[in-house]
Amino acid sequence: MIDTGYCIPADHLARLTERFYHVSSSGSRDSGGTGLGLSIVKHVLGLHQARLDIRSTPAQGSTFTCGFGHERLLAPETHDTHAAG
Repeated sequence: MIDTGYCIPADHLARLTERFYHVSSSGSRDSGGTGLGLSIVKHVLGLHQARLDIRSTPAQGSTFTCGFGHERLLAPETHDTHAAG
């Protein structure tokens, strides 16, 4: 996911996936955020041996990427010649 909104300061990136963590006391809480979303995402990705990468650039926005190792990817499906059609 890529956004063009508020840039996350570099000194906050390492803590961003901690439970209840907020970058600013005014932004997220005013919109109803609990600070749990990214910690849940990171936990679920960890259960699937995947990783969460967060990058943020001033005046450009933030990019959130999840990466799965090749061992977690499914092989391309082969067509079953015995399937009814």
